[in-house]
Amino acid sequence: MPVDETPEPTGRPGDRLGREQKPLLMVDIDGVISLFGFPTHARPEGSFHSIDGIPHLISPTAAEHLLELACAFELVWASGWEDKANDYLPHLLGLPGPLPFLSFERGVGLRRSTDAHWKLAAIDAYAAEQPLAWIDDALDRACHEWSAARAAPTLLVHTAPDRGLTQEEAEQLMKWAQALA
Repeated sequence: MPVDETPEPTGRPGDRLGREQKPLLMVDIDGVISLFGFPTHARPEGSFHSIDGIPHLISPTAAEHLLELACAFELVWASGWEDKANDYLPHLLGLPGPLPFLSFERGVGLRRSTDAHWKLAAIDAYAAEQPLAWIDDALDRACHEWSAARAAPTLLVHTAPDRGLTQEEAEQLMKWAQALA
């Protein structure tokens, strides 16, 4: 009987058991796919889309790069958009969907009792000991310390929020995944 390769749209790691595992690619959205922080006189290429009433400039190249990377990675939304990512992005980007997504503890970004990045607990729980790459525009010291301490291979890829996922980051991710194989 063939193995179902269609990911379930949830952040529960047990949903992946029994499937041939590719390394995970944790995909942030704002600053990776949805561009911001550019000067108004130097707007990058892309198309504006209203998502829940908020305009987002969607990178014209992110979709192509993510489609290529999906051959080597299991894509997972790692964004505050959580399940809302599947409401809009697979259609806008031409990605197969829905994709798995992470859910984050509410208010975790507001707590000052820890130095950990607000996404780390959810990423760590979802990934367990599986190799992963994480692409985000807001990686901090805690992310790098966590990455260095993981037993499983881990790659952090930073994007500039006004450029997002470019050929350079896509090539870095693909080379890393190929080196694992």
